[in-house]
Amino acid sequence: MFEILTLNQISGKIYSVLDGYKITDTAKNPDAIIVRSFNMQDYQIQDNLLAVARAGAGVNNIPISRMTEVGIAVFNTPGANANAVKELTIAAMLLTSRGILQGVNWANSELADKGADVPKLVEKGKSQFGGIEISGKTLGVIGLGAIGVKVANAALALGMNVVGYDPYIKEEYKALLNPQVGKAELSDIFEQSDFISLHLPLTDSTRNTINAAVLSAVKPGAVIINMSRAELVDTSAVKNSLAEGRLRGYAVDFPTAETLNVKGIIAMPHLGASTEDAEENCAELAALQLKDYLENGNVKNSVNFPSLSKPRTASRRISIVYNTDRGVLEKIKALLSGIDYSLSFAESKDLGYALIDTDIDFWSGDVSYAESLAYEDDIISLRVL
Repeated sequence: MFEILTLNQISGKIYSVLDGYKITDTAKNPDAIIVRSFNMQDYQIQDNLLAVARAGAGVNNIPISRMTEVGIAVFNTPGANANAVKELTIAAMLLTSRGILQGVNWANSELADKGADVPKLVEKGKSQFGGIEISGKTLGVIGLGAIGVKVANAALALGMNVVGYDPYIKEEYKALLNPQVGKAELSDIFEQSDFISLHLPLTDSTRNTINAAVLSAVKPGAVIINMSRAELVDTSAVKNSLAEGRLRGYAVDFPTAETLNVKGIIAMPHLGASTEDAEENCAELAALQLKDYLENGNVKNSVNFPSLSKPRTASRRISIVYNTDRGVLEKIKALLSGIDYSLSFAESKDLGYALIDTDIDFWSGDVSYAESLAYEDDIISLRVL
């Protein structure tokens, strides 16, 4: 029986998927971990750990390099919370285009004790909260993954003109993108868009995508929507642009001290995936991916292992994680040359993953194939399933 450690409160959906597993928040030596926002950067990796599943898309809280070095698969759940983030992005556009929050705060604070005069004062004071409509405006979407595509399509349905930028868009998302979404260069997005929505992972190359130079070229009155990561935006540059009147607003779902109580900034407390639906979807997908990996060795939506999934074709399955630059596959094939087996593999730049199906007992007999392979220096981990 596999033991699963939960490092955050996780939707009960995982229990039906992982029926028969031991699921606890106190396991000392788990086979796998399901995590949401818990910071695992200093987590002590135990020898028994096989996989970590993030119930969400971002994996900045997981030490990917350390996990990869010891052959631990790390999964995320792209797309499971996409609709929730899409809806919050649309809400952010509405909140930044209209003085909705400011008007609500004014009504609750300034009119609270005005009694029968409230309706008259409302009519007198509402003009200070005027805004613009999003219909007919241009939205520039930077990053056309699971969320960005949904945002672009939804904005079209609301009557917006939409242009997108993503030089690395996957075929599956390209197929889902409404053909009315225009393609644009990054510089065109900044110059033409009334609203700019970021849907990017945080990497060294995407950090400070929105900076002082970019903001000097944006369309006057533009709004920046950041539902991805705080570090994608140079907050000081945004505050300066707001003060100068070039930016109309900035909505961010990852507040920092710099973004709180600043005129023109709407700082949301990381609400993007905070719906019951999204939490259930993420938990269920994380559990399904863990189950398939633990029981069958199949890899889908891993951020550090190459994707590889196939039905079992024999009574035994062996999964092997290996370094790709040392001729490991040739060594495996040579060792298994005397038996019947089928081999599938996938490789990334530095890491390879192989699945071997066979009816041979891998541990016993005249030759212990498992032990022989385990002694190979360039095999990071090996499991007989």
